[in-house]
Amino acid sequence: MTGNGQKPEAEKPGAQPEAPQGVAGDNPGDEARPASDSIADRVEGNWVDTHAPEDLQPYLRLSRADRPIGTWLLLLPCWWGALLGALAVPETAGWLTVWIFLACALGAFLMRGAGCTWNDITDRDLDPLVERTRNRPLASGQLGVREALIWMAVQAVASFFILLTFNSAAIALGIIALLPVAIYPFAKRFTWWPQVFLGVAFNWGALLAWTAQTGSLGLPAVFLYLAGIAWTLFYDTIYAHQDREDDALIGIKSTARLFGDKSEYWLRGFLLASVALMTLAVIFALAPRADPLVMSVTLAAAWAFGAHLNWQLGKLDINAPDTCLRLFRSNRDAGLIVVLIFAAALFV
Repeated sequence: MTGNGQKPEAEKPGAQPEAPQGVAGDNPGDEARPASDSIADRVEGNWVDTHAPEDLQPYLRLSRADRPIGTWLLLLPCWWGALLGALAVPETAGWLTVWIFLACALGAFLMRGAGCTWNDITDRDLDPLVERTRNRPLASGQLGVREALIWMAVQAVASFFILLTFNSAAIALGIIALLPVAIYPFAKRFTWWPQVFLGVAFNWGALLAWTAQTGSLGLPAVFLYLAGIAWTLFYDTIYAHQDREDDALIGIKSTARLFGDKSEYWLRGFLLASVALMTLAVIFALAPRADPLVMSVTLAAAWAFGAHLNWQLGKLDINAPDTCLRLFRSNRDAGLIVVLIFAAALFV
């Protein structure tokens, strides 16, 4: 059922989706080239288009290097976890925190790239049917599956070597993280809640970085992780509204289709859940320190974060794809607000 009490758009059993104009269909004689080589949601003037070697460009686009917002959204929970861990155990703050920041930045770039490559491998038959994704390297035939698999392995191995610089508990968490990454691309085929699976994968860094910083997993990290999952449900539902019509045509499920016109009410619930869970993370992390000033400054991060999400809701129009994309991208700033305030609290 949708959020408005109506069943989501039904897919016709056995129906063959109509490919968008300019996209190859199933018949050998169909037009094989897309109408344009551009990718719909890339950042204009990005470094891949302007500076990367031409032979490397399809691989970098496969990794979404031309769309850095995904790397930010994967990285920011890592920085939250490292900073909150440093606040909870002040004696660990210092060069260890700096290294975790740098290692997570490199790891997020690499693992986001590997994850996107895996996503496009699994979706190579669906992406040509969606306007926003039909010009991706695999969907458009710029790269083959074998090349994509090799590229994914290169990124994953490089990321693993970075992971080995952390303590054993963090390494174990990093290896376990591969499971939700592997499952996520299939979630939209069997559940209306694929954004939950994305949240489980994308916010794992909160657990890993806290553990790398403090030496063990703790309850505050779990609360922070759950706050991140609620945040992902917020921003990725907004993002998914861009593809509602195409998704309905080819039978792809999403919270955007599930909630329909009631999306704003659900998004407000995710906002409140994220702020409440982040507040609990801060309280449980810092209560043993018994420092009201540090506690107050750090709690401000959750409320400022919530204020940004509330601003997004005020601007949201689910029927305007450009607005949805702009607001989705603004979540980099929402996450950075938390990073900056957590970092400031270290110097109180």
